[in-house]
Order: sequence, then structure tokens, then C-alpha cells
Amino acid sequence: MKIRKIVATALLILTLLAAPSLWAATPEESFRLSFPGIPFSSIRPAPVEGLYEVVSGSHILYYVPGPEYVIMGEIMTRDRRNLTEERSMEIVGQKLKGLPLDKALKIGSGPHMVVEITDPDCTYCRKASAFLSARSDVTRYIFFYPFPMNPKAEPKVRYILCAKDSRAAYEEAMTGKLDDMKFETCQEVAAEEALKVHREITGQLGVSGTPLFLIDGQVVGGADIPLMEKILGAKP
Repeated sequence: MKIRKIVATALLILTLLAAPSLWAATPEESFRLSFPGIPFSSIRPAPVEGLYEVVSGSHILYYVPGPEYVIMGEIMTRDRRNLTEERSMEIVGQKLKGLPLDKALKIGSGPHMVVEITDPDCTYCRKASAFLSARSDVTRYIFFYPFPMNPKAEPKVRYILCAKDSRAAYEEAMTGKLDDMKFETCQEVAAEEALKVHREITGQLGVSGTPLFLIDGQVVGGADIPLMEKILGAKP
């Protein structure tokens, strides 16, 4: 009997050591114990029973307490709704709403508010910009994300930020007028500081591609002109 009790006690101890979540009172605590190398900002129940959504930087993971599994992937419904993507856009929208708009390039004074993450060398950014530039009912707050692998993008952003008329310089860049233009890279301190702020902001957002918009509180990824028209309504 004593031997059985000793064996049973040993098995219980091993089980508890192997499953640190059993010691934890909440999913946050158990996740932190089991996966100390994965930083996270929030954990909440996922759309699937037994799963928890973990927001880690710009990524969404799924966590299963007990067996201590982390699942990396997307949740799709049978009608082809991507629940992970929808939730990602919701999180991005919350971040976009909190941006310091006084640090952006402001264009226009219309009733519809547009927060814009863009790259002057991006084809789809130019397409979306042409659509917005043709409207008089928008106020645009523009943050720049020059694609790191494109050496031509950042000089154009610097040119825009250094220009006495940044709005006109922006239109020059977005309409392709700077593509064949030779200009010196601006080294002004104010422009450098502004570009640094934009880098920090887009880094915090987890931006990896452009364009990205928040139009009247709704996130639009890419140059989705039909969706933009739907949000903004008929052109005045």
C-alpha cells in the first residue's frame, strides 16, 4: 500500500510539473507560464469553444489551455468568412483611431475623415490617392510607410516632408511626376524627425504593406475603391 501511495504521489507531482497551467488561475497566467517567450497584449475567448485568442504584436495566435497548445493559422467559417482577418482589421482599426493626427500630413477639409498609411512609390497607393484626391468631401491624415526594400520610396517621402507646400509635393509624387525627376535627398532636421515619427507609428501598427485606410471609422485594406465608395457615398 505504501508503495502504491508513493507511486501515485510521484505521478501527481510529475503531472503538475508537466502542466504548469494547472497552477494558474487564468488563461493569461497559464499562457505566460507555458510560453514565456511569446509576448502578448491581450487574451480573450476565441470564436471556437476551448480556444483563446492571443494578440502578440501584429499577429493573432490561438491558445488551448490544458494540453498547452499554440495554434498559428486562420479560422474560416463554412460560408468563407475569415474570422481571424476580421478580428485583425478590428484591432488595426482600434490602433488607427488612436493615432496622433497632428503628426500626419493633412489634406482637405471635408466632413469624412480618412486616416491613410501610404507609400508614394506604391501603385495601389496611387490608385487610391487618385480616387480620394477627386473628392472634396474628405479630410485626409496621411502617414508614410516607405517600403524598406525600395530605395526610391524614402527620398520621395523626404522630398514631400521638406517641401514648402507638402500637399502639392504629395500630389506630384502620387501622380508619378517625381518618378523621372532628379532631386537631392532632403536632410532637414524637421523632415527627419517627421519621418522618424511616421516610422514609429507604422511600426507600432505592425504595417507590412500599403495602402491602409481608416475611413469614417471603418478599416479598408488595399485600394478597395468599391468599398471606399460605399463608405463615403456619392461624390458631391
